[in-house]
Amino acid sequence: MIAFDVPDMTCGHCVGTIQSALKRADPQAKVRIDLATHRVEVDPAQADAQALRAAIEDAGYSPVPAGGPAIG
Repeated sequence: MIAFDVPDMTCGHCVGTIQSALKRADPQAKVRIDLATHRVEVDPAQADAQALRAAIEDAGYSPVPAGGPAIG
């Protein structure tokens, strides 16, 4: 599981944009997003953390590697 904190993810549109970007980077990835905590978790099938982070950045957001407990 690869997790990012995305502090500039502020609304449902942001969630959809990030989810779409991650699915383009890795169509088989399992993506979980918690808007309230600004947390994005990805269980990748092919892409590595760098590619996933780049996908979020290319969508216009500022992901940072997450620390702390997972969503759930």
